[in-house]
Amino acid sequence: MQQALSTSAESRRETWKPAEMEKLMEDEVFKAFTTYAAIVVVKMMLMAPMTAYYRLTRGAFANEEDVARKSAEEKKKMLRSDPDVERVRRCHLNDLENVVPFVLVGLLYTLTGPELSSALLHFRLFAGSRIFHTIAYVGALPQPCRGLSFILGLVVTFSMAYRVLSTVLLL
Repeated sequence: MQQALSTSAESRRETWKPAEMEKLMEDEVFKAFTTYAAIVVVKMMLMAPMTAYYRLTRGAFANEEDVARKSAEEKKKMLRSDPDVERVRRCHLNDLENVVPFVLVGLLYTLTGPELSSALLHFRLFAGSRIFHTIAYVGALPQPCRGLSFILGLVVTFSMAYRVLSTVLLL
């Protein structure tokens, strides 16, 4: 039994070659995924400077050390919550909750060999939904704008997860 497991592990190691990684990097679906994954990750990363901008322009800070050089009276005014800052923070948190799963599931999805047109549809819908979600959230657009964009992104990620599970399900 031990020998069979050892032989199986060895054969798996032998089948993975650097040339296959090179081949993956040339795959059109993988290129599309990396493009759209990079777009949504950069968008998500830009939420941190946006939060800082809102904190500075609204004079609303969360931590004592952020206002350490201010007088006691100024500290009281500046150590507070601001609705605009909180809106941007919640948008950033929502990105973290949705972009990270998209990147992980999307990577697995690309390995299932989907058609380029189907993959592009998934990736573009997700990226568009997240960009519009940010505009709707930060711009305080009326519902259901934000809700629909959130649901669209979620459905796309679940669709890719379904493809991954239906392709490789081994229970």
